[in-house]
Amino acid sequence: MATAPNNRFNQDERRRNADHVSFLKHKKFRWLWIAVLLCMASIAGYALIDQEPRPNGGSWYGYTLGTIGLMLIVWLSLLGIRKRKMTAGQWSLKAWTSAHVYLGLALIVVGTLHTGFQVGWNVHTLAYFLMLTVIISGIYGVIVYAALPSTLSSNRNELTRAQMLEALTALDRQLESAAQPLDRQQSDLVISALGQDVFYGGLFARLAGAYPRCATNRALKSLPETSGQTDDPEERVRALLTKRSDQLGQIRRHLRIRAMLEIWLFVHIPATIALLAALLAHVVSVFFYW
Repeated sequence: MATAPNNRFNQDERRRNADHVSFLKHKKFRWLWIAVLLCMASIAGYALIDQEPRPNGGSWYGYTLGTIGLMLIVWLSLLGIRKRKMTAGQWSLKAWTSAHVYLGLALIVVGTLHTGFQVGWNVHTLAYFLMLTVIISGIYGVIVYAALPSTLSSNRNELTRAQMLEALTALDRQLESAAQPLDRQQSDLVISALGQDVFYGGLFARLAGAYPRCATNRALKSLPETSGQTDDPEERVRALLTKRSDQLGQIRRHLRIRAMLEIWLFVHIPATIALLAALLAHVVSVFFYW
């Protein structure tokens, strides 16, 4: 009678273990081996065909590889739609993502052999290089998603973005009060620091992590050396500005990591749409002039 509960417990345990396995290692690298077999079969077919000139996109073998590549590209582009449906089992989102990565890499071999190593200033070569752009941006995406989330979590120190901003706001209120005894020039520098947009600098500043016009650092550098006494207004402002600079550093590191995690999508998705359009033009032109 205890067999059924035990079986259910074992199934739940296996499911929990599977949930912690990376999509790259899904089912013991199942889709990696499928992609390797596809590449080996494509290379073997190209190498064993006794034909001069060598097979290209206009040969029967080129059409075969082109058809396989087209079907793969269309199927792989559906991942965005697939993400909206969370399911388990054989075609879980993890399995689909694993296939997306490894079969996408296999397209480098399939697509290159389809061209027969012939390139030119035409829509066919455009489709090929758009495909490479999509794949390269996808490789970057896989790398950053494997490496950066732990860095992001460590930098947050169990704080949400909203909580980091709230901590900065609390420091700003203290600074506004502490800066009142300062002279006009120093007070204006502190007010300028408080008024500067936390998110200034744009995308390139976020990616580089460089903010040379940071008003907080400018105000901090402008304060003269103090006696170190805690009741000195300038010393209190210096301490608060130092805390503010550290808090801004945490927020900016958070923004930089988020930007690095998301920037590839601004290449990957538009390039995928352009690739599908170029493939349509490629297929239509091939059959029109065939």
